[in-house]
Amino acid sequence: MTQSRTIRATVEYDGAGFAGFQRQAAARAVQQELEVALASVIGHPVHVIGAGRTDAGTHATGQVVSARVETRLDDATLWRAWNARLPEDLVTHSLTTAADGFHARRDAVERTYEYRIVQTPQRPALDRGRAWHVREPLDIARMQAAASEFVGTHDFRAFTIGPETRTRRDITNIAVWREGTAVTVRVSGNAFLHRMVRRMVAALARVGRGELTAGDVRRLLQSGDRASVGATAPAQGLTLIGVQYRGVGHPSDQSAPALEVMA
Repeated sequence: MTQSRTIRATVEYDGAGFAGFQRQAAARAVQQELEVALASVIGHPVHVIGAGRTDAGTHATGQVVSARVETRLDDATLWRAWNARLPEDLVTHSLTTAADGFHARRDAVERTYEYRIVQTPQRPALDRGRAWHVREPLDIARMQAAASEFVGTHDFRAFTIGPETRTRRDITNIAVWREGTAVTVRVSGNAFLHRMVRRMVAALARVGRGELTAGDVRRLLQSGDRASVGATAPAQGLTLIGVQYRGVGHPSDQSAPALEVMA
């Protein structure tokens, strides 16, 4: 018997081949690929909602999506059939029936991103699509001190390039650490503005180089001066690793790197 229900899935994708998550008229987008593949399984058009509207080139291991479907297939069968129709750079890791009315974006209370920087004398080959190559040594202690300025509720006007007028956001956790030649910035918050994480990372990299101080970051937050932040860090270093919902514990102790976050 055909059943109408809301489904929830955790999605992974390589952002290099996409113009972002949100459906676009003349470019390949994650949302469109998910919708086309799912519609081919269930036999009717479907609207897939993502928890985060990631930018072009940004990756995900823990994106969460929801959709309303009418099908006689159970969750396990639907999950396998959907994956079978998705391209190689896009996959769902799980699929469950959600509560009626569940909305992947509106019901999310926290999103967690990681940004990866590679510190090697020469540009990387294997990591070229997964990290930002920064040759100059970065002072991790300085970056950690400056990162703490972002925690709490602030006006992030200086850290977006978008036209948003409501620019206050709540950053719940941020951590910076080094493992070998890689520097990772992990940041969690209730929501993020257009390119906000990448501009935060760009400012932290300037701190690590000695161009800015923690006090400068504080003043940027207070002033809203976009020009003084400098360039935006490239998209390929950024990955959406988890989305949290009410009733689910916080994904991690953000001061520790030993964690893989999945929604």
